[in-house]
Amino acid sequence: MADLIPVKNRSLTAAQYGALADVPPEIEWLANITNPKTRRAYKNDVSEFSAFTGLRRPAELRTVTRAHVIAWRKDLEARRLPEPLSAATIRRKLSALSSLFDYLCEKNAVAGNPVDGVKRPLANGNEGSTPALGDAQARKLLDAPPEDTLKGKRDRAILATLLYHGLRREELCGLRVRDIQSRQGVVHFRVKGKRDKIRFVPVHAAAQRLIEEYLTLAGHGADVAGPLFRPVKNNRSPEKLDRPLDPASVYRNILRKYGLETGISAEVNGLCVHSLRATAATNALSHEADIAKVQEWLGHANVSTTRLYDRRKTRPEDSPTFRVQY
Repeated sequence: MADLIPVKNRSLTAAQYGALADVPPEIEWLANITNPKTRRAYKNDVSEFSAFTGLRRPAELRTVTRAHVIAWRKDLEARRLPEPLSAATIRRKLSALSSLFDYLCEKNAVAGNPVDGVKRPLANGNEGSTPALGDAQARKLLDAPPEDTLKGKRDRAILATLLYHGLRREELCGLRVRDIQSRQGVVHFRVKGKRDKIRFVPVHAAAQRLIEEYLTLAGHGADVAGPLFRPVKNNRSPEKLDRPLDPASVYRNILRKYGLETGISAEVNGLCVHSLRATAATNALSHEADIAKVQEWLGHANVSTTRLYDRRKTRPEDSPTFRVQY
């Protein structure tokens, strides 16, 4: 006991220490999820299950049985408003609940996981649902922003970064000027992906040229610690435009804008920023890129996720439709 740090040096008060010691494992589980989007989705899913079963307190989760979970799954499958839930959505909701009970089991708060053994809707394991652009559509989108304005040059550089490298939009917005680095004589992006994993992605020559043109006009190329892609105007305050671009604005002010202008939004149902990631992956695989390399390139933890972008077996031009002659 003599080796312990003296109480007077503790950062936590006795009351704070006691309060943290009494945190229920259900709350610990949620706080331990580092990705804010995943945490928000899982919280909503568990809250939805609690509302369905009438649970009012976290401690009541200990009374949940497999029958309760099956009843919830059936309710999710029967839901029709505002629209039917996809198999992937139902699987995610069940995964969220299973993750919670796995944690409760680990903490000896429950005897078993009631989600184990509950059959989940079959998902389409052959192809992802995110639409990808064709080559002509990708070129049209890359050429859509004007070449003679700061916003146009920035948007061209952003679209090229997404379409040539398959970055997630959060990864794009998180890039700093210093994240453009030379490695073994080749320019790379230093990308911070999910779970803060770092990967290095070689920069395509076309994207590098557009980024250099944008930085020359924007004038922040020497601000190596600052964000690479920034707003071109600030409507919220007179502060300098040295903050990173908002991920939501990548869709709202770039993809949606040029998608509507070029007509691509009408051609591609469900066009979203992730479509550009799907386009990059599909294009690379169609041109014989090794799937293991594509997995690393995209920052996927599992190659099964990468396979969702492999559409070489379903290329429209290879369909027997175009072999029929009368």
